[in-house]
Amino acid sequence: MSVPTTQHPVPYYSQWESRTLVPEFITGRRDAADDPLWQKSGADTPREYAFWAPRMCGVACLRMVLDFWRHSVPPSVPLVRELCEAGAYVRDGDAVKGLIYQPFADYVGARWGLKAESVPDLAASHIHEAIASGRLVLMSVHKTVRTPEIDPPSKGGHLVLAVGASKEGVMLHNPSGLPGVSQEHAPVSWARFDRFYAGRGVIVGE
Repeated sequence: MSVPTTQHPVPYYSQWESRTLVPEFITGRRDAADDPLWQKSGADTPREYAFWAPRMCGVACLRMVLDFWRHSVPPSVPLVRELCEAGAYVRDGDAVKGLIYQPFADYVGARWGLKAESVPDLAASHIHEAIASGRLVLMSVHKTVRTPEIDPPSKGGHLVLAVGASKEGVMLHNPSGLPGVSQEHAPVSWARFDRFYAGRGVIVGE
């Protein structure tokens, strides 16, 4: 049985507060501490925000998920703190391990009442099926998926949210995507997506 084309109207959140400045943040032309909207993150200081912003792709995906299912959407840094307490991030000085999928999935279920499943071996066909059934999928890809026409050096390390899928490809909300190009509803063919995708993720639904 063929799986239909599906696109969910998911609100978009960047991992930086100033989504239009993402090109400057990812190239290092501007420090995240100089984000004029940093206070919206709920961080106590610009430096706290600057530490977490490059690491908050999973948090941005969670905020999209919460908004889509009509939950209140906390600022990003308070969510980071909750996820640290839940064991989904483990910080050791300036090093951070995470997002760790199973503690994250447990947290999403306990805190928000959503069904979250950590899937360490997630085939592309299952992503399509999950989207068609009304769910959303956090997926591990290389961060350069923002420019899918360029081959990445490796797979994984960055989280994006699958918000649509068809026989031809997947549609992404990318927390570090380029404004007007690859932030919202960005299409990537399955053939190109496979070059970036690490084959694992978290499926979330009501």
